[in-house]
Amino acid sequence: MVGLRERKKEATRRALHEAAVRLATEHGLDGVTVEAIADAVGVSRRTFSNYFEGKEDAVLYGDRERMRDLLDAFAARPAREPAWTALTLAVHGAFLEAPDEDRDWAVRGFLMRRHPSLLARQLGHFAALEQRLAELIAEREGTPPDSPRPRVMAAAFLTGIRLGLNLWTEDQARTRAEVVERTLAEMARPFQ
Repeated sequence: MVGLRERKKEATRRALHEAAVRLATEHGLDGVTVEAIADAVGVSRRTFSNYFEGKEDAVLYGDRERMRDLLDAFAARPAREPAWTALTLAVHGAFLEAPDEDRDWAVRGFLMRRHPSLLARQLGHFAALEQRLAELIAEREGTPPDSPRPRVMAAAFLTGIRLGLNLWTEDQARTRAEVVERTLAEMARPFQ
């Protein structure tokens, strides 16, 4: 059970994230300051700094949470499942169950394409996630963490998610789940 203090902290973090996405959408990332984000939520600049290193981290917070959820969901999958199967089943809870109307997906994709600083920050998060995911895959498969297979699988899987989400944000004729699942199915062949 999460205590009241932790719920309040998470509510503040979420409010700062939402304000950062909204303001960056309205004014462009370069037109937004940390002070403006803090003011929009009614907190101080110092309070903002307790939650995020900068405005880029605030904008990308939702993606980081989804990534953390993905790692948790993968780790919780039954040990008897092959790694790629467990990954594709874990991705549903973390990425695909939110409604397609969730505009944050498309907005963050748009902002990342327009602002290299966001893309650079996101790539840094993905690198750390890829490393941790490779460790979890190695544990599941009983292979050394520095062996190529877990690292290649983690990199391919995360690339599949990123590519699927990018394809979906560019053309939303199909659902996000359909696009990501199709992309992952194409990438699965070497791992099955």
